[in-house]
Formats: sequence, C-alpha cells, structure tokens
Amino acid sequence: MYEQIQHPLLPQATHDERARQHFVHALKEHLATTVSPGNRVVYEKRAKPRFVRETQRAPQNHHEVRRVMKDEPYYQIWSALQRISQEMMWDAVASSVERQLPDLVARAKQNKGELGSLTLNPDLPIPPYHTAVDIHCQPGGYHSETCPDDVAAGAIYDRAVHIYVMGRMGPLNDDLGQSLIAYLKTAYPDLQPRTILDLGCAVGHSTLPYVDAYPDAEVYAIDVAAPMLRYAHARAQALGKRVHFSQQNAERTTFADASFDLIVSHILLHETSASALRNIMRECYRLLVPGGMMFHVEVPQYGGLDPYDAFMLDWDTYNNNEPFWGALHEMDLVALASEAGFAPTRVVQTMIPSALKVARSRTGLFQGGDFAGRGQWFVFGAAK
Repeated sequence: MYEQIQHPLLPQATHDERARQHFVHALKEHLATTVSPGNRVVYEKRAKPRFVRETQRAPQNHHEVRRVMKDEPYYQIWSALQRISQEMMWDAVASSVERQLPDLVARAKQNKGELGSLTLNPDLPIPPYHTAVDIHCQPGGYHSETCPDDVAAGAIYDRAVHIYVMGRMGPLNDDLGQSLIAYLKTAYPDLQPRTILDLGCAVGHSTLPYVDAYPDAEVYAIDVAAPMLRYAHARAQALGKRVHFSQQNAERTTFADASFDLIVSHILLHETSASALRNIMRECYRLLVPGGMMFHVEVPQYGGLDPYDAFMLDWDTYNNNEPFWGALHEMDLVALASEAGFAPTRVVQTMIPSALKVARSRTGLFQGGDFAGRGQWFVFGAAK
C-alpha cells in the first residue's frame, strides 16, 4: 500500500492510534483478499443451484442474487465483519482527531495564505440526503460541527479514506482525479479549459490534480459541508495549490450561466437523490459554455455487470448508509442527460483505467473499499 503523505493538515497519530488504524487496514485487506472470494464459492456451489432448482433458470440480476445470498451464513459473517470494520475505521481515526482538534483548527487558520479562496454560507440548507443518514457511516456525516471553525469531519475523512481503500488511491487519495485527467488528456488532447468546477469536492482529494494538469485554468470547487471545505482550503494551501472553494449545493449554484469549460465530480452522484441528480444535470448544462463538457467518475452501472458482481457492488446500498447507491446504478444515464438538455449523441459512458500503479493490487472484485474492481472507474459525461 502507498503510505499517506503527511501534509501539515493531516492528523498526527500516536503510536497506539497508528497501531489501531493499521489493524483496521489489515482487517479490511484480509476481508477483501481472503474472506470475500469465498462468497463467490458459496454462490456458485449453494445459492445459485438452489435458485436454479426453484426457477429452472439462473439469476438474471443482482436482486435475484441477493434473494438467495442474503440468508447464507458465510455471506452474513463476511457482511457483518465488513460493516464492523467500517465502524472500527471511523472510531480509530475519530479518537485521534478529537484529541488534537483545537490544534487542527489552529493549523487550518494558519493556512489562509494568498492561494485560492474560501467562501462559506452558514445559511445554506443542508440537503436531506445528507442529514437523513451518516453517509459511509461517518459519525455526524460530512456537515456536522461541534466547535467554531470546525474541521473535524474533513480531518477524519482525509485519514479514514486512505484506510478504507487500503491505500489504493495513492499517497494523496487522488486516484479519481488523476485517472479522469489521464483519460481526458488522451481522449480530448485539445481540451484546454480556462475554468473548471469540481462538484461535491469534500476535502479536495480529486480537485487538486486539476491545478497541475491545467495550470492556466481557474479551479473552483463546491460542497455543502463547511467542515470539509475549511479543511480542503487549508490542505490546498499547505500543498501549494490554488483553488477557489465555496459552500454551495450543486443543485443550484450562484455561478452565472456559461461560467465553466469543464465540470467534474468524483463519486458524488450516488450521494444525492433522484430529484437532486436531475437538478444537478440541469445545473451542469446551465453552467457550461457552448462546447463545454461535464464528466462524473463513479462505479459501474449494474446493467453491464455480471449479476453476482452487481450484487457485491450493491452491498453499500443496504449496509453502508448509501441509500441512493443502488438506484443511481440502475438509472438510464443517457435519458438523464437528455432531460437536462444534452444531446444523446454527445453523452459518454466508458470505463477508464486507474492512473496509479497501485491499481495492480486491486482484487478484481467489486466490493466495499475495493470498488474500482480490476483498477477501473466508470465515467459518465456529456458535451453541451
């Protein structure tokens, strides 16, 4: 695994805190590489034959696979351990952040240099798809604040993501941004955006690569969560990257029409809702200049997957506080973009390889923490 770069904003763990975090990483690695493959064996030798006996045909989709797998003891044990490892991960990181939160807040305030900007809106309503559940089981979600100038949610997320993906998104957790950029440089070599917008940027993991990839562009990034943005801005300053962060809802932003040449997001869409997603697509269309492009990095739509792979990928819908995960991955994305104004012939749906060598260490399974099965990401986009 790549070690995470110890930038100035990353929480400093004690020996015991680091040991706990390494244990959770090892547990997740064991579940992904050693335990999880057994689910396929159980499916092929027990669950699938039982379904065939009952229906005289093989399961045709992930719903049918789930119907025969959910009561299998092996799957239940793996699933319970997977959920427990998630809760242990947040706990192992949160205790470290809570211990040093005043220092992290002070460090964030010190990193308000001349690079970029930070604009917060305390009156912005947090959408219900964020407040209804703690997304990814992160306690308090992304938006909760416990003190003035709080950065806890961002600090927890920065460290925990590295553990969650078992180091497979690189030392800066920026594989999503790096991979999309590598695709754009190859597929659209003439693309030279002057303005770039990252929707749902969280702490800016995937935002910052665009600063280096397109040095002449102004890079903007929005999120609804103030603690994430405070941390993101300070982190960008510490890493020497110029980004304009603002607290906004991607459904309705304050930017003028035709403000951006390129709009991107990185595993944002599944954390919204059906109505919000339609609003976001319309907003992308409004914000793009004629000829501008949007690209959203996600995990694959279920329609193109083997039913068993789709079932495993759908685990998050039922077990990881991701209520819109499954619904998104069954949507007709061409129709979605068309409703927003994009021509169907200008819609892109493709798989792209990870830009990082660490992709070789992925298991090839679609599962929590290793959901870029075989080191690939799904890209959905369109040109205006």
